[in-house]
Amino acid sequence: MTATITAPTETIHVDDAVLACDGGDGALGHPRVWLRIVDKQVMCPYCSRQYVLNEVAGHGGGH
Repeated sequence: MTATITAPTETIHVDDAVLACDGGDGALGHPRVWLRIVDKQVMCPYCSRQYVLNEVAGHGGGH
């Protein structure tokens, strides 16, 4: 059995480890999901956008 790897549709660099993704495109997007970057990146399970944490970014724990 071979695993299928999904290529990101878009790579977005962010400064916070916690972020929301709604797919953009207004009504053509997807339900808003909250994502947490644990290592250096996370991929949205709906739209396959890849979010990459900038090197000098904080950890989003200020709230």
